Amino acid sequence: MKKTFRKGTALVLSAALCASLAACGGGSSDTTTAAGNAGGTTTAAAGNSGSEAQAPASDVEKPDKLRVMFDGTVFSTANGRDQFEAALEQELGIELEFIQPDHSAYYDNVAMTFAGGDIPDIILLGSSYYWSYASQGALWDMTSAWENSDLRASGRIINEDIINGLYLNGSLYGFAPTRGNGCVTYIKKKWLDNVGMDVPTTFDEYMEVLKAFTEGDPDGNGVNGDTYAITAAGLVGAEAPYTNFLPEFYQDAYPDFYQKEDGTWVDGFMEDAMVGALQRLKDAYSAGYIDKEIITNKTSDCRNKFYDDKCGVFTYWAGTWASNLKNNLEAKGRDSELVIVPPIKELGNYVERTAANVWCITANCKNPEGAFKYFIEPMLDGGAVQTLWTYGVQGVHWDTKAETVTWGDNSATYEEGQFHMLPNLETPTTLNNKNHIDTMLAVATFEGADPGESTLDPDAKESQELFNGWAVQAHKSPNYDEAYNTYVADLNDIRKPIITEVVTGTTTPEEGLAKYKEQASSISEQVLASLNAQ
Repeated sequence: MKKTFRKGTALVLSAALCASLAACGGGSSDTTTAAGNAGGTTTAAAGNSGSEAQAPASDVEKPDKLRVMFDGTVFSTANGRDQFEAALEQELGIELEFIQPDHSAYYDNVAMTFAGGDIPDIILLGSSYYWSYASQGALWDMTSAWENSDLRASGRIINEDIINGLYLNGSLYGFAPTRGNGCVTYIKKKWLDNVGMDVPTTFDEYMEVLKAFTEGDPDGNGVNGDTYAITAAGLVGAEAPYTNFLPEFYQDAYPDFYQKEDGTWVDGFMEDAMVGALQRLKDAYSAGYIDKEIITNKTSDCRNKFYDDKCGVFTYWAGTWASNLKNNLEAKGRDSELVIVPPIKELGNYVERTAANVWCITANCKNPEGAFKYFIEPMLDGGAVQTLWTYGVQGVHWDTKAETVTWGDNSATYEEGQFHMLPNLETPTTLNNKNHIDTMLAVATFEGADPGESTLDPDAKESQELFNGWAVQAHKSPNYDEAYNTYVADLNDIRKPIITEVVTGTTTPEEGLAKYKEQASSISEQVLASLNAQ
């Protein structure tokens, strides 16, 4: 079975936030168009944040102890969290108290923690919650600490836009060690070959591929018309940037509030661009190119349909998922050669969500300067601490000694000095792959070589590198605004049925937009008035 990866063409607060369309992962760019053509970020100039100047690094007192709260994106107790905590304490010279609630109930615990008053010094927040708690004054302003930090001045920061996207009214309240990542479109190479088509570069070419995959015999089983082209989990995403699972159809349309280049906020669902997006979706759905179950699909349903050769086009996460898709296709006995499609002309760029993991120092912290200097900043020190956050503890999660490692039915022998991952303590049939920081998404490089680079899957690495080169930052999130948080659920209760009605043929795009304006104008105007008054 083939297992090569090809580039396309020329390259051959509260639960309500997450329950709504504007849930986790809001954007960070101020742009003139919608997400598909998002452009530059708003960057706060050093020294102009209004926060008090921090003391020189040598005068910052090191904390004796820090209480740190985080979710399941850090090693669990079952997979060596205690060993990680001990190793981190030794490197930092600080006593640490880790607080790790159950991952599925994490934000319920966060809400109770802030309400109850037993607030940790440092807390990990998803982007939606970051905006909310920052706007409430619950987080420490780290603007000056970051802008005058040794890390920022180190020359190892490779994507400062990720940090810039977290500024709120000129101030920074959180630090993201990794990018937010996003989705690229994967097409089965064998299917393209079977229908005699090239990788699409425009929307018309994309539609021709979808037509051939639906009406022809792309899977080569001798039967025409027993497949469809594309699947997705819903007609609109459940979190910002909302359009990333169907980007070729949305193009310059954005179904939520976004900020234009001149600083004014608009309701993207009321713009003419949404009419075009809905028409494109409607045409593809009515032609049978789009999975008829798209409205009820879960992401797991979509992956399984792709693995089962029911469809040949799937827009999904860059990086690790590139290798996951290929490996699962092979496990099903399918050809696994995929093409990563460059953004079509009308789209311009793929969109990267706001950083999913934001480390914040709470307003309750007694020594916030020390917490930043001696805990936050070393996460990306380029050496031992960054290795701990990226790969874990030597001898527990990885090693360099000569040995034979066995996991499940697999084994491998390594020479002395060869970096390799060890079996997962919780699930010993699999190998560890990372701790909290995905090295392919880190915003700072190591000093010298990445110690674990040899363990990276080449398909995943290629996918991530291509996405990083094609992506722009998503729109700045309005989640910090009280009016937005009050009404967004109501607005989404209007938007989602309209999208479904239009795409499935009940009404026209123009009628759908008129219906939205009729039902939503009054509350949309209240949100815009609040956002534009900032």
